[in-house]
Amino acid sequence: MAESTIGTRPLKIIAGADSFGCTLKDTLVSHLRSLNIEVEDLGTSPFYTIAAEVGRQVSSSTTTPAATENRGLVACGTGVGVAMFANKFPGVYAATCLTPEEALNARSINNSNVLAVSGMSTSPTPAIYILNTWLNTPFDIESFLDNSIEEMTIRSGSSQSDESARCAICCLVKNRELNPIDIIPGGSMKILRETPTSAIVRFKAGSVEPAHHHTFGHDLVVMEGKKSVWNLSKKERYNLGVGDFLFTPAGDVHRVKYYEDTEFFIRWDGKWDMFFDEDLETAKAAVEKELGNGAV
Repeated sequence: MAESTIGTRPLKIIAGADSFGCTLKDTLVSHLRSLNIEVEDLGTSPFYTIAAEVGRQVSSSTTTPAATENRGLVACGTGVGVAMFANKFPGVYAATCLTPEEALNARSINNSNVLAVSGMSTSPTPAIYILNTWLNTPFDIESFLDNSIEEMTIRSGSSQSDESARCAICCLVKNRELNPIDIIPGGSMKILRETPTSAIVRFKAGSVEPAHHHTFGHDLVVMEGKKSVWNLSKKERYNLGVGDFLFTPAGDVHRVKYYEDTEFFIRWDGKWDMFFDEDLETAKAAVEKELGNGAV
């Protein structure tokens, strides 16, 4: 049975559909309310309009601290069109799911926060199974990465005992041999995939990232440790621990402090770049002043 809270925050679902998906959407909204999950039903509009509004609201909740965790539910004839338009907004990971297995992977591997379903291909009972799986599956990138050697080997038809046949990406993850980040003391990184680029990054306790920005937006999830991110462009501070997720838009200047040895998974689109807006000593002084005014 799904719970009305995910982690420490209540869950809220923002729902909408076009005329081909409205009947299925209504069924799923009723099911969500029977689970005591808050639902904001935006009704029925053309698929591109309704999906954009759901995506906009979910995106806003990923970049601005909120009392609830907002996710989305969208439906159209195929489930594809609504997913495409919802995904145009930063921090939105809409996935079209036609089976519970697809819903499980969408959540556990891709951290999907918008579920897209097909009004023409999925009947109510299977759709409820899909929704329940999506609701009850946590994002677990650590487990996925550690199990990926076996999964990749099976898909390639090779034996696990054949070291030469293993996926190079999976071996990088398993060995966790990260390379130092020369421009920031205490940091190290291992690239996992080139396009869209993702990496495992580790920082030692006490490390500070001076204020900087990128030409790309990026999102991350903390796997170990504890850190604070100051988004200086938005004048906001985010305290992150294990399992916490944060999206930082392109161009936003941000500074980071690590309180413990911290490891996180980060993903971005485009070629890596980093433009510093202050030096390390200035950053350390600013962090000390900030922390001196209140507890971590």
